[in-house]
Amino acid sequence: MDLDRKMPAHSLLFTWLFSLVIGLFSCQSSASPPVFFVGTAVANITPPLGACIAGDANGRTFTGVHDSLYLKTVVVSDGKTRIAFITADCIGLLHPTVLAIRKGVAAAVPNADLDPSHLVIASTHTHSGPDVVGLWGPNPWTSGVDTSYQNALVKKAIQAVVQALANQQEATAICSEGTHGDSWVVNISDTTSVDRSIVLLQFIDRKGNSIASLLNFACHPTFLDNASDWVSADYVAGVYKQMDEQLGGVNLFLQGAIGGWVQPEYEEKTFAAAERRGRELADAGLKLLKNSQPLDSALIRFKSKLIQLPVSNPGFKQLAAIGVLDRPITDSVTTEIAWFSIGNVQFATHPGETTPVHSLETKALMRQKGPKVVIGLGMDALGYLLSPHFFDPQKPLPHTEYLLSRSIDPAAGPLLMEQLREIAR
Repeated sequence: MDLDRKMPAHSLLFTWLFSLVIGLFSCQSSASPPVFFVGTAVANITPPLGACIAGDANGRTFTGVHDSLYLKTVVVSDGKTRIAFITADCIGLLHPTVLAIRKGVAAAVPNADLDPSHLVIASTHTHSGPDVVGLWGPNPWTSGVDTSYQNALVKKAIQAVVQALANQQEATAICSEGTHGDSWVVNISDTTSVDRSIVLLQFIDRKGNSIASLLNFACHPTFLDNASDWVSADYVAGVYKQMDEQLGGVNLFLQGAIGGWVQPEYEEKTFAAAERRGRELADAGLKLLKNSQPLDSALIRFKSKLIQLPVSNPGFKQLAAIGVLDRPITDSVTTEIAWFSIGNVQFATHPGETTPVHSLETKALMRQKGPKVVIGLGMDALGYLLSPHFFDPQKPLPHTEYLLSRSIDPAAGPLLMEQLREIAR
């Protein structure tokens, strides 16, 4: 071809018009919201009557069911990297249970479809759910875990992941954040420290219908703690009812940093009060959606890490030695953290009930602009992971006797933050 020959005028015009159309198309494409692939699944995990109740005193068992408990799964993919969120209405799943779910998923699903390490498993922490830890048996030296129920829960989690992978569809995503709970969420120990942030991430199908939402907030679900022997997800049930009615799709509640000691301020400890507060929380999230923004990209980044935390509390060691806690605990314990992002929404998991101080410090490590989510009781349920000032005998805080009895070590909280700073790099 003779590159020096002049192009005819009509060819130049055609080329200019073609470039203009391509340019306009490119502009429209760049403005289009990022596309994800999202699938969901829900399993009923309501325990049988007679099962041990987690939370408060030993020896309590269920005599009725007020509302069902659920295990909910949302799989999110950017076309290359895939994450599966699993949240269960229970006091907290220990890391060995997380590993059992991962092992089952690895056997059921090709690694190319889902890396088992990308399962983000957490608990809502209801105190009106079954003992899945072991601490609330008929007496302090007998586990309250029903192994048949526990095995069924693991199996349902595996099946839910398989189902969610099978029904993935294209989706766009929006996210919003704000604050909530001034009138009813308090820290009854370290009274000046509360993280009131609320984040709602929603995935929407091509027709504009909600596929799934993830709502993150920090408060103990303990309206019914020692007030009822009926099964309930506590205020989380109210969240789910309102979200299901108003938004549709599958809605997950991701508990935040509730240690040290973030509780509802009780007007009354009733099912009605719990549901009312849950619906209010859901409404606060739904209101935020009016000013939500599309995610800046569909890119998913994910890192996780096994870590060792020290254990000096002799109670944890003794309970592990006699099998009440079904996991190896010596002078240290193995647990896990995850650090990941979906577009400009950033996430970190804490393996227990961390203080709001830990939550705020973690969010400060998230350098990208955008919503920030701390998932408490994520990947593990190691009791209270407290900041150092809780251990100062010269300045005792309210309720510290109980909190310290459920804390593995004074250095566990600071060492967790060191590991989070490391993985954040």
